[in-house]
Amino acid sequence: MTGSSTPLFYEKTVTDETLWRSIILFGRNVATYKFALGKALLDLAREDKTLISLDELAESYSRYLCEHLKLTEKQGTSQRSRFLDACRQYNEGSLPRDKLTEKTVELGFNNVIDAFHVVGSGEVERRFFVDERKTKKGIEITDRLHELKDKLQFLNLPYEVEARWRLVETAWSLNISPNLLEAKHDDESQLIFIENRDRKRVSVTSSRDSLNGYQKGKCFFCFKDIIIDDSNAYHLADVDHFFPHILTTRTTDHTFNINGIWNLVLACRECNRGAKGKFDLVPSLPLLERLYKRNEWFIESHHPLRETIIKQTGSTPEARVTFLQTVHNVAREYRIHTWTPSATHEPAF
Repeated sequence: MTGSSTPLFYEKTVTDETLWRSIILFGRNVATYKFALGKALLDLAREDKTLISLDELAESYSRYLCEHLKLTEKQGTSQRSRFLDACRQYNEGSLPRDKLTEKTVELGFNNVIDAFHVVGSGEVERRFFVDERKTKKGIEITDRLHELKDKLQFLNLPYEVEARWRLVETAWSLNISPNLLEAKHDDESQLIFIENRDRKRVSVTSSRDSLNGYQKGKCFFCFKDIIIDDSNAYHLADVDHFFPHILTTRTTDHTFNINGIWNLVLACRECNRGAKGKFDLVPSLPLLERLYKRNEWFIESHHPLRETIIKQTGSTPEARVTFLQTVHNVAREYRIHTWTPSATHEPAF
């Protein structure tokens, strides 16, 4: 004992942004209703609404599902859904808008409202809405969601929901076993794509949108806030290769797949290409540990990119540690110098 009263460990505060992302990004999906509800809630939060009738909620919620049905017919793992059939009829022009709203109120919320806040074996500790269907025929938006709206990261949340949705539905629509699914990154377009059975590319989502939630909206290296909406140029994140892309032209070992999802991170401009930026240097060992942790989050979340990262880096945590260490050793042989950011903000992950 040293006599000090300062505890060795401390409990890190779980932010509302973290809770929202855990709802959207973690857990298994049997249907895409949670994503539609998430996007509807973000829309309604922008309007400063508190008590939302089911009719109001149904309009935005069903609109998103109808839009996605036009992209991908398969929006769940069950064989049939009367609610999704109603959405299809609306898309075909055989069901008017007001009737779709009625069907959505009747059928569309049976499970998703109850299950929205459930992550793993229980609910998250704070709710973004309260179920008032029995007393007020709607839901009540809590202060948590309204306060979230005023934060910079709120701008990223719709893109993250959409990216997760596109990856889930694309995997289902291609009818590919998760063990065979491999998402790839196109460096030029900065899109994630999947090859179908005919080896044709199916573009799925922006690399930024898919990666951002697992970095909690922060630069991978310095934890500065980043934005994935390209209308905000100053904060717009760069899609960066953790191990520099130049290694593809310098090494003879192509098993590392430098363009793989496992090696992609989002970085602020200063860290990636600023005066003291990383450029083609090798990140230091503490940053390598951070990359390992980020990749494990993808794997633990049962994200569609889970199987891609496992295939690229190893089937067990021990194998993935060995893989990253091996790549780091090879990278040091060719690039010699390591890099760490000159300044950092409060750690976010």
